[in-house]
Amino acid sequence: MNTITPDIRHYKKPVELPMTREEIGSTTILFGGLTLNHEHLLKGAIEGLGYRADYLPVPDNRALQTGKEYGNRGQCNPTYYTVGNLIRYLNGLKERGIKDIEKKFVFLTAAACGPCRFGMYEAEYRKSLQNAGFDNFRILTFEQSDQFGETSGGGLDMNKEFYAALIKSLVLGDMLNEAGYRIRPYEESKGETDGVIAQYREKLSGALRTGSPIIAHLKELHSRLSAIRVNYLQVRPLVQIIGEFWAQTTEGDGNYRLARWLESEGAEVKLEPVSTWIDYLLWSSMLEEKERLRIRPMKSAGRMLGIYMLRRLFLFYFNTYRRALGSWIHKLPSQHRLAQYANPYFDVHITGGEGHLEVGKHIMAFKDRKAHMVVSVKPFGCMPSTLSDGVQSKVTSDLPDSIFLSIETSGDAEINVKSRVQMKLYEARQRAKEEFTAVLSSHGVHADRLRDTVTRKPGLANPLVSLPQEYTGTAANFAVWAVNRGR
Repeated sequence: MNTITPDIRHYKKPVELPMTREEIGSTTILFGGLTLNHEHLLKGAIEGLGYRADYLPVPDNRALQTGKEYGNRGQCNPTYYTVGNLIRYLNGLKERGIKDIEKKFVFLTAAACGPCRFGMYEAEYRKSLQNAGFDNFRILTFEQSDQFGETSGGGLDMNKEFYAALIKSLVLGDMLNEAGYRIRPYEESKGETDGVIAQYREKLSGALRTGSPIIAHLKELHSRLSAIRVNYLQVRPLVQIIGEFWAQTTEGDGNYRLARWLESEGAEVKLEPVSTWIDYLLWSSMLEEKERLRIRPMKSAGRMLGIYMLRRLFLFYFNTYRRALGSWIHKLPSQHRLAQYANPYFDVHITGGEGHLEVGKHIMAFKDRKAHMVVSVKPFGCMPSTLSDGVQSKVTSDLPDSIFLSIETSGDAEINVKSRVQMKLYEARQRAKEEFTAVLSSHGVHADRLRDTVTRKPGLANPLVSLPQEYTGTAANFAVWAVNRGR
């Protein structure tokens, strides 16, 4: 009896062709997935290191459909949106008659070894690109870690200069975003805030590209922002957006343009800075190495020193830029405090996605009066965020006064999602009004009288005033500050 020996072919992760040093001057590094402020600054930073760089357009639902057409089934939205967006961009280059696309362009993305599909993103990109006819297009990856090293392409040095440029651009992008979301809802001349931020986004990107002083531009930006006139007596609920990193960060169809839409619905949005994520990665890496110290003392001690130095560098840039903006930008939340809040519900040793951050941020927003409402947004089927959602049901049970909503995005059902958000937003709006009324009552001040005081004193219309943090809402805190100033 003849037996047939099966042809067993074990899966092997594709090996990317490197971007060589000789190609640096002729090859453009593409990237995407962050906000416009981050990506514009990151482009300048990478070009300042001597590379050619460009960012992809904001991915839309056409990119989602392209990603699904060429990719495997069952991927999460960040994969589909990103690779679909990349394929559409490359097809656009081909339509414009650009030759040797696979030699002249590479795509740079973060890699990970977490417990979700993100650990295989670059392999999924590779398959989709091959199906779309770009068999030899290169995907370069870098680890989200605390150590300096090389990418999968030898022509891009992941050295200290690269990480310093990366940190600078991400921190500056966070600060531009915060300025926009804090001032724009209250500006008296609509569009003025966006105009100032667009101007200094360009200036700061140029400074990163040429190596010219950044602090001077930030001080000038502080002066320009302070000249914007605002009315902080508009009572708006403060809504914090948390969730899966890509879903909470993207500004396109991937999260239904949630942040700007909430603004249009009368909310002030608290957008999570990328800096919090960087701080979390460093904090969790340090926690891991501390626990391994008894097992491998020499190696762990060396890694702990590397983490410590990288965090020192990160905080140096953050605090320096924050001071240049008059210390008006919020401080980073304490990772230790976030872990303390989350630990009774979510083991802080569990990593992947945002780990315990979603739970910790929700609790901190409520207990520390950081937001009236928290919206947790994630792609359909995101495993780490699904874990957090299961825990959030217990958190909301223990904090019944917390206004919390978890939403999944899938590229459709936008009307249903926004309808759910509107219902919760109504509760947050009522809470903000009650808070403001309570402040006026406790100080014995009528709203009309306070508005007259603000009108008579132009200095009260400065958006960069340092408000007390006694209450959640901007209007309530401003009322306390204005009353004290009027005495």
